[in-house]
Amino acid sequence: MSIDMSQFYQVFYEEVAEHLESMESQLLALDLVSPDFDQLNSIFRAAHSIKGSSSTFGFNDMTEVTHVLEALLDRIRKQELQITAAMVDAFLKAGDVLRALLNAHQNNDVIDEGASCEIRERLAGLTKLPLAEFHAVASTVSGLLSEPEVQVVEKTYQIQFANTPTAFPSKTHLNNLLAELAKLGKIHNQIVSSVKVALTIVTTAPESTLREILAYFLESAQLNIKVLEGDAASDAELAYGFFVPPEVIQSGRENAQGYGLFVEEQTLKADQEAAQGFGFFIEPQDIQTAVEEAQGYGFFGEVEVHLHQPIPDIKPTDIEIQRRATDKPFVEASADASIRVSVAKIDKLVNLVGELVITQAMMAETISKLEPVQYERLVNGLAQFERNTRDLQESIMSVRMIPINIVFSRFPRLIRDFAAKFDKQVQLKTIGESTELDKGLIEKISDPLTHLVRNSLDHGIEFPDDRIAKGKHPQGTITLRAAHQGGSILIVVADDGAGLSRERILFKAKEKGLPVSNEMSDAEVWQIIFAPGFSTATMVTDVSGRGVGMDVVKRNIESIGGRVDVQSAQGQGTTITIRLPLTLAILDGLSVAVGEQVYIVPLSFISESLQPKPNEIKEISGQGLVVHVRGEYVPVIALHQIFNIKTSVTNPAEGILILLEAEGKTIALFVDELMGQHQVVIKSLETNYRKISGVSGATIMGDGRVAMILDAGELVNLSQRQVARVN
Repeated sequence: MSIDMSQFYQVFYEEVAEHLESMESQLLALDLVSPDFDQLNSIFRAAHSIKGSSSTFGFNDMTEVTHVLEALLDRIRKQELQITAAMVDAFLKAGDVLRALLNAHQNNDVIDEGASCEIRERLAGLTKLPLAEFHAVASTVSGLLSEPEVQVVEKTYQIQFANTPTAFPSKTHLNNLLAELAKLGKIHNQIVSSVKVALTIVTTAPESTLREILAYFLESAQLNIKVLEGDAASDAELAYGFFVPPEVIQSGRENAQGYGLFVEEQTLKADQEAAQGFGFFIEPQDIQTAVEEAQGYGFFGEVEVHLHQPIPDIKPTDIEIQRRATDKPFVEASADASIRVSVAKIDKLVNLVGELVITQAMMAETISKLEPVQYERLVNGLAQFERNTRDLQESIMSVRMIPINIVFSRFPRLIRDFAAKFDKQVQLKTIGESTELDKGLIEKISDPLTHLVRNSLDHGIEFPDDRIAKGKHPQGTITLRAAHQGGSILIVVADDGAGLSRERILFKAKEKGLPVSNEMSDAEVWQIIFAPGFSTATMVTDVSGRGVGMDVVKRNIESIGGRVDVQSAQGQGTTITIRLPLTLAILDGLSVAVGEQVYIVPLSFISESLQPKPNEIKEISGQGLVVHVRGEYVPVIALHQIFNIKTSVTNPAEGILILLEAEGKTIALFVDELMGQHQVVIKSLETNYRKISGVSGATIMGDGRVAMILDAGELVNLSQRQVARVN
């Protein structure tokens, strides 16, 4: 039966990427002085999985790299070699090469064969294996070593192992294992049942190689391997298809000559104790059941089993099918199983649930006009429908939520490479890496976070001698922290480095002609670093200093409804806080009315709302209207002026002011009235219409009207441009 492997390619790409991430994170966490055996074994298994999967899908370039990588890792975990920093560097480089090969295969790009050959030679040099032994371990690697002359000796092994859901979660896992074994020699009499697998293999490979392949899936207690006497198995031994001691087979041959049968019943009973010592006798009915089950699996087509009748009714012992500590009964394991679903399917579900929420809001708007007493059952039913809709919405949204550790996990490698290149001592601390946020946000926040961490490394953390001179520990610390706060996600990038220099920032800003003054607050000065083309670096490196990036960081974060705040103390360090919405699909907002129009203001930007007294409103020449709030004068932005809307409420004392915090500033948004708080479904305005300044999206209200979702940061910029035109 032929299988179209192309349908599994996407799963292969995702699984290999996960193995590479796992291998890299564990390599970075490895203690070189006293390496943990479990970590080494886990790294080895990740490489082994990549090799097996790559071979299955025919990506031989990846197979060759992982074959040599696996040989070196095997010697390390067997304590034949001591792991060194140079080896870790080579492993990380091998991971980079494998990732590049994976991307090339996935995107049909050109393969960089030079990088592949270079890393194979580098790994082979670190392996330090004798020529003959290295050939046995990495015989598939072409062009690395000259082929030695090795005497080929075939041996026959009979293997039996447990078949549990933990060892083999799917048929594919077992199929891949058997395919790996088949590469080593000729397999006879494969028997697969729901609890165990038995087979005979004739191969030149040593027993250690067989155990190495099987060890990836099985514990030692779940496995038995028997080496038969002589260079190859006899026909009778192969015909049995299960493990029988040589003396039993010899007795069977003699009796077969006398009685015309394969073996006499009393002879088998007499030799039962010897057979029990091997623990591999299988009853005839078990064999027949195994044949049927194996054919049902669809793994091997027809199962080759030779039955010689009559076979006596005996009750020999069998191996105990032991479970690992992590094994669960199959029924329980299936409850915890996971499946891979494309993001497109989840996005479609999210969109459909969003439409359901809008429909529910429309029904609520219509029913609210009915008499509650007369339509009590309808009102109660709608309330239950609203609760169910909210639960469904939250459940669907949770499917898109993934831990931010997917982003955090890339930074240990970045910091390690940077510290080695620039002779700095830096450690990374991560807090709240299990905090979940929307997959779309994960993808959009990765690049901004990377840039912020690189800036902390380059501008923030000082060189060890400079830190010692300031009375600091020579090793600097960068902290990444994530947490939920209200309806938002907070991501903090903090360092204990030199901090921002107010004087230097102002000096550079004046050089570039930016509108600054010495009376600006620290918060306003720190915002200057986000100006396009701004940089305080004294020299340009391949990390930073070109003035490109911080403005992009801010723009990217604000494009997904987030905001960036900076706190810094010279000589003590800098903390950059990113506040993001929980998801890109749903927004908690406050609906406001301006004339006949309805707008949604995101709650994450609102600090408070108030109705000012007439004496609290002032007009300052060149600045426009301001409102006095707790000792501070806050500029007033009239929404009807921004969007040129006709309204009867033109006096701020007759309307409502909403205090917004955006762009490092506080502004007062003047609207006619507040209508209520809503959870709205965000619709892209650019996709359905075009980009509008001051608007980040749109939603559909319960009465069917379209309401614009305001962009608080852009409103601040629009207001400043209006003031500039007046002046």
